[in-house]
Amino acid sequence: MTIKDAPEEWRVTATSTPFRGNKTSVRTDDVVMPDGTVVSRDYQVHPGSVAILALDDAGRVLVLRQYRHPVRQKLWEIPAGLLDVPGENPLHAAQRELYEEAHVKAEDWRVLTDVYTTPGGCDEAVRIFLARGLSAAEGERFEVSEEEADMELARVETAELVRGVLAGELHNNCLVVGVLALTAALAGDGVESLRPAEAPWPARPFES
Repeated sequence: MTIKDAPEEWRVTATSTPFRGNKTSVRTDDVVMPDGTVVSRDYQVHPGSVAILALDDAGRVLVLRQYRHPVRQKLWEIPAGLLDVPGENPLHAAQRELYEEAHVKAEDWRVLTDVYTTPGGCDEAVRIFLARGLSAAEGERFEVSEEEADMELARVETAELVRGVLAGELHNNCLVVGVLALTAALAGDGVESLRPAEAPWPARPFES
């Protein structure tokens, strides 16, 4: 038996969008169950995101601390952002986010992993990249605003982040998944075995 997610789409008899926000919306679908009954499913429609686990030559991960209003906490995270343009190349989006949030560029990019953040209630798909060969970006720093104006930046040893994850001290989805995926890759076939940065992404198809 192959343990692998597979595409499937159950029949939808009706759909509506009771709420539209600035970046996301809420959709209600009437879905036919295997026994023939029809049930309503509400979920957030999301454009998708990219996140970047930026690893420097000393083995430290670039992290930032940002206020997240829904959970009323300041969370340590890795750089991330929305796929603002339909069909946008996720690598280009990731390079932009790393520049805007950390004023850093990277020479080596690979796909670390792809995840659905909350598939029971949201269709958000995130591609998490591993970025290495870091250096300061040229030019002016990107002018941040709103929650990002209060961000703190740090570089933290991977082992310390793993400790924080397992201790229940770090909660951001992309940081948790990214750090543990990196640890697994290093303990396995190494980061050189990771998928290339332009690997296909069926959840959010894009043009090279």
